[in-house]
Order: sequence, then structure tokens, then C-alpha cells
Amino acid sequence: MKKFGIKEVVATGIGTALFIVLTEVQIPLVIVPNTSLQVRAALLAFLAAVFGPVVGGITGLLGHALGDALFYGSVWWSWVFPEAVIGIAIGAFANKLKIKEGGFGGKQIALFNIVQVITNAVAWIVVAPVLDILIYAEPADKVFAQGAIACLANVIIIAILGTLLCAAYAKIGAKSSSLTKED
Repeated sequence: MKKFGIKEVVATGIGTALFIVLTEVQIPLVIVPNTSLQVRAALLAFLAAVFGPVVGGITGLLGHALGDALFYGSVWWSWVFPEAVIGIAIGAFANKLKIKEGGFGGKQIALFNIVQVITNAVAWIVVAPVLDILIYAEPADKVFAQGAIACLANVIIIAILGTLLCAAYAKIGAKSSSLTKED
């Protein structure tokens, strides 16, 4: 099992803070109420892909909960937990993605996007709506529509921005790591 060291603690803290700040950076989707295209989804996927499931899970859970509390006044738990699921699931593939080693090529990009599509589908089309119904007694047709749109929005933003963040970090991070190993 991978060590949870100072880099992971720092990544979790900075990632959570950025996730909270990015809560307000969104493009509302008028198709279904209370859904939007959110940049923070790409940040979460990137952090999970680089630093693993613990960083991804904590960042998703704390970032979403604190973002809701600060910007909206209450926490919508049925949408917080799916964010943690996404962070954990994408993070579980961090070693295979080889971003820290600078190996984020075609196969890893494809794997990253396959994992994020499946993870978003499970989180937003299954977990969030079911929790909405169980916790808040929300109408099924409304929450499944919201979940489907949230899934699609996250898949798009992660496919574009998340992939770009991972690719850029793989190029820069691999060079930085090799410099520090030689010193």
C-alpha cells in the first residue's frame, strides 16, 4: 500500500481549498434545475489521478461539503457522497495512469476517460438519485434527470480539462521529479 505522506497531505489541503473556491465557478445548465457545468469536477479527477484514492476521496467529500455550507448555507449530502465516490474510484487507478512518472500517453488517457465516464455514471445516475430519494424524499423523475445531466456535464469537463491537467502535470511533474532525484 502506498504511503500517505506530506505531499498527499498538502495535495489534500490545497485541493480541498481549490475545490471549495471553484464551487462558484460554474455554468448553469437550464435543461434541469440545480445542475451546472463545474470546473471543480476536473480538479477532483486530476488530484485523484495523480495522488490516489485517499486524496481524491477526502477532497471530494470535504470540498463539496464545505463548498455547499459556505456558498449555499446547507450541505446536500446526497450530492457530497458521490463526489467522494468519484475521487476514490479515479484515484484507485493512479498507479496505472503513471502521471507522476510522466507516462500519461494514449493508453493512460483512454483509461482515465473510461474510468471517469463509468465512475460519473455510477455516482450521478445511481448513487446521487438514490440518496436524494432515501434522504430527502425527492421525486424520482426529477433526481434521475438531474443525475443524468450532472453525469454528462462532469464527463465533458473532465474529458477536456481533466485530461489537459493530467497531461500537463505528467510533462512538468516528471521533469521536476527527475531533477529532485538527481540532486
